[in-house]
Amino acid sequence: MPAPSLGSLAVIGGGVIGLSVARQAARAGWTVRVHRTAEFGASWVAGGMLAPHSEGWPGEEQQLRLGLRSLELWHDFLDGLPVELVTARESLVVAADRADVADLRRVADWLSAQGHPVFWESAARDVEPLLAGGIRHGFRAPTELAVDNRAVVGALVGACAELGVCWAPPVHDLAEVAADDAVVIANGIDAPALWPGLPIRPVKGEVLRLRWRKGCLPPPRRVIRARVHGRAVYLVPRPDGVVVGATQYEHGRDTAPAVSGVRDLLDDACALVPALGEYELAECAAGLRPMTPDNLPLVHRLDARTVVAAGHGRNGFLLAPWTAEQVVSELLPVGVQQ
Repeated sequence: MPAPSLGSLAVIGGGVIGLSVARQAARAGWTVRVHRTAEFGASWVAGGMLAPHSEGWPGEEQQLRLGLRSLELWHDFLDGLPVELVTARESLVVAADRADVADLRRVADWLSAQGHPVFWESAARDVEPLLAGGIRHGFRAPTELAVDNRAVVGALVGACAELGVCWAPPVHDLAEVAADDAVVIANGIDAPALWPGLPIRPVKGEVLRLRWRKGCLPPPRRVIRARVHGRAVYLVPRPDGVVVGATQYEHGRDTAPAVSGVRDLLDDACALVPALGEYELAECAAGLRPMTPDNLPLVHRLDARTVVAAGHGRNGFLLAPWTAEQVVSELLPVGVQQ
């Protein structure tokens, strides 16, 4: 016989965070309803990198610890999802010019000093032959992964449906879910509209999809990251090509790809891997990352029945399993008491 329900849970938000929380809560015994829009927001535009090492920077130890814990959880998180979602199993972070070598070495030494598995390379093209000829230095992060963000979202929707999760329209006021035993606010940049004072702001980021064409060199097999002329850029493999990202600037809620942002991403991608110049430019899109002042997510209880799970910035996919685990652990005491 099925276990008795811990109570009714309303999850507000249908991106990777909301869906991950809904799946975990349904497994734990909650009766779950997800309030979502017709679009997946930033989750649909993301690169899908699970990359705590290559995102790391000296002084940001807490972000690194959270990311590493969630990367460990991803291996169990993938169990039961119906498709092969992993598109890369290593990251290569390179210095595109001499000015960046010292900074990159600093990060690699900082990670190595803490016992993390990163490996300095002085012949980066031996690792990734598609790199431009002048790129020599970098480090490998062999435990990092990348996933197909859109396939993950689709798989989570299917997994939630199999667990009996129901779907409902978006919520504009918490009074609309007053009858539920617990509520999770997981709607990204819209979270402050439900709980005023949450320190979350939208940060725009453009992302491109380049599609492989017959006769072109194949896409790289690992994630490639670099700074080119001071701009961060990443290349994430997909079965049919590469995702290129991502710009970052504050522009309100504007989600129209700007010519300058697209131009910079194309220039920087081709500076790293010249062969990409022959690919098809299949898609230009922009998403709004939910950022916090300290770049740490907001995952905690707000009151006796409300938990926030928002503000994940660039790391929504990486931190999804950790967030789901944290939220359900916060909810359980409330459910047990009822």
